[in-house]
This record gives sequence, structure tokens and C-alpha cells, in this order.
Amino acid sequence: MDGRPRGVNIKTAVYPGFPTDLQQPMMAYLTTASSNSVVVENIFESRFNHVKELRKMGASISVSKRTARVRGVENLRGADIHATDLRAGAALIVAGLSAMGETKVRGIEYIDRGYEHLEHKFNALGASITRIEEE
Repeated sequence: MDGRPRGVNIKTAVYPGFPTDLQQPMMAYLTTASSNSVVVENIFESRFNHVKELRKMGASISVSKRTARVRGVENLRGADIHATDLRAGAALIVAGLSAMGETKVRGIEYIDRGYEHLEHKFNALGASITRIEEE
């Protein structure tokens, strides 16, 4: 992509609205937008657990109840982060791939529940992901 994405406002809703399962990866994408975005989560109350981890990467996100305000930053930076659920984990991997420097995502057991061999699929697209078995 040339340049940064533009900010957007989204509200999750039941079909045919914006799917709640795409909220977390979309927010990761919006962290580097050239303008501000608003994300309203209307389906699940606790679907912003990934925000703390994105902030560790330099994202500028404020949350009030069911609304997150995302101020796009120039770049995310690599960090040691933790996946709290399946969708958040996948979103954090996407954020890590776009970040400057190395990102370590812990809690990958959540990711493995829904995405088989995700690192192989991303590596086939040109990513550089290594799975490290911890003791």
C-alpha cells in the first residue's frame, strides 16, 4: 500500500452490519491511519482487551464503555505482547507484522484454536514469523 490508510468510523452490528469478529483486526489496521477513527462495539461488552497490547506498540487508543477512539500514528513499534483471545491474537500478529522492529506475541494457544499453521500462511506471503516453544 502506498501511504497510510484513512481513518473510518465503524459500528459492529448483526448481519448484514459490520461483523464483530472483524473489529479487532480493523482496529489494528486503523492504528496507523492518517486520521482519527471511532470504533463502537455493539455486540460484546469486553471486546477491547487487545487495546492495552496495541498501546504497548505505540498505538493511541482511548476507550470509554463501548467506544474506542483511535488516533492514527505514523508507525507501530515492536513489543512483547499477549493475546487475550482468538481474534485479538490474530489482530496482534497483523499489527506486529506492520510494526518497526521485532514483536513477540504470547498466548498463541488462543490463536492456534482458530488458525491452523498461521505462521506458515503468513510466511508464504512474505512475512517473517518464527514460532518459539517456551518452557
